[in-house]
Amino acid sequence: MNSNKMKRINTTGLLFILPAVLIVILLLVYPIFSSIYFSFTSKHLIRANYAWVGLDNFTFVLTNPDFYRAFVNSIRWTVYSIAGQLLVGFASALALNRIPRFSGLFRTLLIIPWAFPAIVIAFAWKWIFNDVYGFVPNLLTTLGVTASNINFFADPNFVFTAVVVINIWFGYPLFMVNILSALKTIPSEQYEAAVMDGATSWQSFWSITVRHIRGVIGLLLVLRTIWIFNNFDLLYLLTGGGPSDLTATLPIFAYKAGWGLKQLGVASAITIILLVFLLAVCLLYFRFLNKWEREDR
Repeated sequence: MNSNKMKRINTTGLLFILPAVLIVILLLVYPIFSSIYFSFTSKHLIRANYAWVGLDNFTFVLTNPDFYRAFVNSIRWTVYSIAGQLLVGFASALALNRIPRFSGLFRTLLIIPWAFPAIVIAFAWKWIFNDVYGFVPNLLTTLGVTASNINFFADPNFVFTAVVVINIWFGYPLFMVNILSALKTIPSEQYEAAVMDGATSWQSFWSITVRHIRGVIGLLLVLRTIWIFNNFDLLYLLTGGGPSDLTATLPIFAYKAGWGLKQLGVASAITIILLVFLLAVCLLYFRFLNKWEREDR
């Protein structure tokens, strides 16, 4: 009786999780394995027939100077964006943690950038930075900072800085909210004990605050590294990878190979290289996270 009941419970549980398993297979497992397969073929989006080409696609990609230019752009885009988001988000969280009144209102106002979709963010900033009627170029010209209005998204000297600033503004609320939540869990007794032991403000900050929230920061760095390195929509909507591929990252490079040149095999090879690189970076991150966990024990 009990055995039959357990079997019914197990069957019911499997039926409940089956839709989630199917969704994971369709949205994650199938695309990964299909990309791996197509990366070894001459798959074309227009031609129906294709053949097995082995490592030719990887050889073509790894000997293409445009690939390395896009790879360097991706590294810069990711490192600068994460550094800025962490700095602004951390500072905002520390400030909100010290505000006794109206902190909920300020938190709501500061999280607004994260609430908008990428297409709204892109068109809003393209309007703000427009060299004819944009607020920022006209303000800089009026103040005498620039001799004439600058087209930030077309000028090679400013375009990368402009898109990084926009991405920092767009992504820092995620750091802010999570770090603020971690700060709220730090017992005040630890700071009181540190003061009684003669610790300075910097020592308390480093030994208590940073040590307590570094696990949260580490997980955020993993998630944001994956997200920003793979980010396509915001950057493509802002610049399309231009001018002269100065903002063309690996996702944009893969998109142009796959949908521009219709070379799905080459695009798949690019995405597999991107996947392997991100897995290596994540493994490095997790080594530090595991080290921190051992130290906290």
